[in-house]
Amino acid sequence: MSRPIMLVFLLVILIVTSQFEWRQPLLELDAAPSLSQKHQQIAKREEAVKEKIILSQERHIQRLNDLVRILQMQLQRCKGENETRNATETTHLNRQFIELERKHIVED
Repeated sequence: MSRPIMLVFLLVILIVTSQFEWRQPLLELDAAPSLSQKHQQIAKREEAVKEKIILSQERHIQRLNDLVRILQMQLQRCKGENETRNATETTHLNRQFIELERKHIVED
C-alpha cells in the first residue's frame, strides 16, 4: 500500500508542478500587456510634461518679447527727450553767444 500511495503522491506532485509551469508563462504573457500599458502611460505622462514645459517656455518668451518691446519704446522716448533737450540747450547757447557778440561789438 505504501508503494501505490507513494506513486499517487508523486503523480499529484508532478501534476501540480506542471500546472505551475504552464501557468507561469501565461502569467508572464498576461503581465506583458500590462507592462506595455504602463510604458504607454509613462510615455503619455512624459509627453504631457514636455508639452507643459514647452507652453511655459513659450509664455516666458512672450513675456520677454513684451519686455523688450517696452524697453525699446522707453529707449526711443529717452532718445527723443535727449534730442529735444540738446536742441533746447543748443538754442539757448546760441542766444547767449549772439548776446555776447553783440555786447562785444557794442563795447568795441
